[in-house]
This record gives sequence, structure tokens and C-alpha cells, in this order.
Amino acid sequence: MSERTLCIIKPDAVKKNVQGSIIQKILDSKFKIIGMKMMKLTESMGRRFYEVHKERPFYGELVSFMISGPVVVIALEKDNAVTDYRSLIGATDPAEAAAGTIRKLFANSKSENAVHGSDSVENGKTEVAFFFAESELNT
Repeated sequence: MSERTLCIIKPDAVKKNVQGSIIQKILDSKFKIIGMKMMKLTESMGRRFYEVHKERPFYGELVSFMISGPVVVIALEKDNAVTDYRSLIGATDPAEAAAGTIRKLFANSKSENAVHGSDSVENGKTEVAFFFAESELNT
């Protein structure tokens, strides 16, 4: 069943200029890019997007990191998109990520881990809608 998931190429990966390599790995894994844009998140956007983590000790640091530079947000679609994308990106901590995964290849640390990926089908829909109007998506 076709699903949507959100990829955010985070400021650390954009700063290293590896966004093209990350996008190529996504395309090689048969995802369809239905929307993509480069942007700089405002503090308000960062706080709203990561609101689910607001009670956690890393929330402020996460928001600060995500607004520290440009990001590339990408709406992806394919069958089993959420599970397949999470397998492609690897564990949050690149030291624990499997060989060949995006985080193993491009992440600096557990907190600067190159990419975001939706953690459920429902969050995939919500997160894509956070960044893209339906009219911006090419399905």
C-alpha cells in the first residue's frame, strides 16, 4: 500500500553539502519524490514540528540545531514508505547504524544525525502536511 513519509535533510548534512548523495540513495531505493524544497526553519516552526518532544530534556537543543541552517524537506511516497525509509536511514546513533545506511555514511553524531524520518504512517501524513500543501505535491 502506498504511503507517505517525510525526509528532512538536517543542517549538518546540508552544511557538509551531502544532500545530493542522500537524495540519490533515496531514489536508488525506489522512493518517489512528490515534493521537495530547501528552507530555513523559523524557531516557531521548529518548536511546532518537534512539539511531541517538548517535555524531553533534548527539546531545546533539537530545536536550536534544526533552525541553525538550511534544511531540505522531501515528501516521499512508495509502498511501505515509513518502514523502508527508516531502514534506509539507520539507527539514530550513527555508531549503531548498519553499514550503508544514510546515518552511517553521513551523520556526525546522535544529535547531528543527517536526516529525519517519520516514525509511523500517521506521522508521515501529518509531517508531510506540515511542510507541503496538497497542491504542492506531485502524485
